[in-house]
Amino acid sequence: MMTIYHNPRCAKSRAGLKYLEENNIEHEVRLYLKDNLSVNELTTLLKQTGLKAEDLVRKQEDYYKKELKGKEFSTEEWLQILIENPRLLQRPIVQKGQKAVLAQPPEKIDELK
Repeated sequence: MMTIYHNPRCAKSRAGLKYLEENNIEHEVRLYLKDNLSVNELTTLLKQTGLKAEDLVRKQEDYYKKELKGKEFSTEEWLQILIENPRLLQRPIVQKGQKAVLAQPPEKIDELK
């Protein structure tokens, strides 16, 4: 079973969900804007993707451009920023077992099979 961390208002996230559905991949949807992630969950996703915390930040968001751009933050600080501002989280993230991917493009989901 895969879990997709999904924002229905995001085209990339919708593309990831569509990929799962079209390929008949069993999944559950986690609407992380309504059901916020904890620091532990985000830390786990970070480890499972192998990415740095800053790599999971959407740099095209206005909040990032106005408040964060050009500043240095530790991993723990980035995690707290993402918890407090979940719209900044890159999406979709798809998780299966002990591995996760940032599904951009959606075909990256195949790495979890």
